[in-house]
Amino acid sequence: MGIFKIEGGIPLKGEITPQGAKNEALQILCAVLLTGDKVRINNIPDIIDINKLITLLGNLGVKIQRNEPGSITFQADEVNIGYLETEAFKKEGGALRGSIMIVGPLLARFGKGYIPKPGGDKIGRRRLDTHFEGFINLGAKFRYNREDHFYGVESPAEGLQGTDMLLDEASVTGTANIVMAAVLAKGTTTVYNAACEPYLQQLCKMLNSMGAKITGVGSNLLTIEGVESLGGCEHRILPDMIEIGSWIGLAAMTKSEITIKNVSWENLGLIPNTFRKLGITIEKRNDDIYIPAHKDGYEVKTDIDGSILTIADAPWPGFTPDLLSIVLVVATQAKGDVLIHQKMFESRLFFVDKLIDMGAKIMLCDPHRAVVMGHNFESQLKATTMSSPDIRAGISLLIAALSAKGTSTIQNIEQIDRGYERIDERLRAIGAKIVRA
Repeated sequence: MGIFKIEGGIPLKGEITPQGAKNEALQILCAVLLTGDKVRINNIPDIIDINKLITLLGNLGVKIQRNEPGSITFQADEVNIGYLETEAFKKEGGALRGSIMIVGPLLARFGKGYIPKPGGDKIGRRRLDTHFEGFINLGAKFRYNREDHFYGVESPAEGLQGTDMLLDEASVTGTANIVMAAVLAKGTTTVYNAACEPYLQQLCKMLNSMGAKITGVGSNLLTIEGVESLGGCEHRILPDMIEIGSWIGLAAMTKSEITIKNVSWENLGLIPNTFRKLGITIEKRNDDIYIPAHKDGYEVKTDIDGSILTIADAPWPGFTPDLLSIVLVVATQAKGDVLIHQKMFESRLFFVDKLIDMGAKIMLCDPHRAVVMGHNFESQLKATTMSSPDIRAGISLLIAALSAKGTSTIQNIEQIDRGYERIDERLRAIGAKIVRA
């Protein structure tokens, strides 16, 4: 298990370019199973979770041709559907949360799809009902083995049939899975309460370029007219909005002057304004974000009536839950108080004890809410040794360590590597003192 040794309290300076979006890549890579033609994907992040999915696709028989860094051509013309029945697949598929999204494409194209209970971050209950209820609505037969937690769906002899459905939650991965199954179903499918995140929009745009007929992209009502088959395409993944938010928080907390390059402003939603509410100066320079050094700190903006600022997650276009951990750690050094309300996951705030050990003033109200009582910015966090519990908490602790006075150690950094590409190298390039050991 690797560790990071970090000497904190050092202002950084320079430019940093965000990696390709992890959450988009997981969907896009699963979609290559929908055609036997070549599909070229560009701007793929080189991170553990994505590489696990690429390995899984290879073991399923997908041909993988690596082009320049970040670009891979896939061809799923000889898929070994029997691999789904093997013990190796049960182990491999269960190690990755994103593996759930192979089920929709396999069901649509080959008539069946299986998956062991997916892994991923331990941030609370992460139900799969939306995925499988969607498949059942399309006519699939569902089975679940409680002994080994193995899920399976099979289409009827006449194939999947388009239908109207109302999702019980606007699940991004659930919507993606259902859309990928519906594009090859007979007839028309309408999906109400669909997720509409930019990454889901990207998937729909890619599928349409392959020959699918999806309308309503960007809204919460998708209409999918089934087609006989899909062809190949070339697709470029968006920059990762979660990483962009991470760099904004890093710049403010470390009093650093940083330019974040090529951020795709039109796909950032509420992210810039949410950080501005914490008092952080964010300038739009073409498609870049410029953040000046906050040498005098940053002050929280209260609500209009003077009430404590509340930052909560919500389905898109609301604030993404993946950035609440970042906002929480940034708030520890702000002037003023902030209420963080994490509605979606009941265990995601449980890393605050590590920040309290560093000197942060945080009151955990319940599993979903925490009040952060900001410092004067002169009262730095103190260095400590800590372990990364999940991807987003891990990067938050890394940002805290870079702002803290002294040398911190972060253990279990594989959690951070799951979502952030060569993060130590990229941080050293802008002046951070961080060593991987």
